[in-house]
Amino acid sequence: MEEVIYKDLGMIDYAECWERQRNLFDALLKGKRENRPAEQYLLLCEHPAVYTLGKSGSETNLLVDESFLRNRGAAFYRIDRGGDITFHGPGQVVGYPILDLEREKIGLKDYIHALEQAIIDTAAEFGVVCGRCESAAGVWLHNGSEWRKICAIGVRSSRFVTMHGFALNVNTDLSWFDLINPCGFRDRGTTSLARETGTTINLEEVKRRLVIQLGKNIDVKIKYIEDYAD
Repeated sequence: MEEVIYKDLGMIDYAECWERQRNLFDALLKGKRENRPAEQYLLLCEHPAVYTLGKSGSETNLLVDESFLRNRGAAFYRIDRGGDITFHGPGQVVGYPILDLEREKIGLKDYIHALEQAIIDTAAEFGVVCGRCESAAGVWLHNGSEWRKICAIGVRSSRFVTMHGFALNVNTDLSWFDLINPCGFRDRGTTSLARETGTTINLEEVKRRLVIQLGKNIDVKIKYIEDYAD
């Protein structure tokens, strides 16, 4: 079983975290090219309010201009993951697994499936039943014709080395999503663990359980450390 180093970055600026991701991603990719296995990572964090637009996304799904976002205290980045526009902010657990899927003996589709299942299993531990949507990545709650997304997923992969990942709404202020068509959808809403349970959820407990579920579903050994070299 492959080992993955877990680091909780706490609240961190999006640009700073993106740079850390790229450094670790580049190191893992370089090691693979040189046939010299480098360390794999799982980063969990929160971000101050920020919107990110994936490379296949449309700017029309941002319903306000960037100056409006700046006045609201939110940042905006065009980034190199798949998917459309989403929001990150306080009360949300954002995860960035930086893995070599060939070492894990898992394809990209199955990897996305494993991320989704880890979220589904974690939410179930808090009494929230959710699942998948065949036509869209991520984790959803479904009631009749109503779809509510609780976790967005967007990944970049090069030679089966991954970066970016998922964003699970725990205690997130969902009004931020009113400024976008979340993940490009005009007819679907968003939700959170807090909204579904009617109570504030302990974010650290969500992280703890989520790390366990990620290790189980991706089939890796998670190693906890206090710090690491960038």
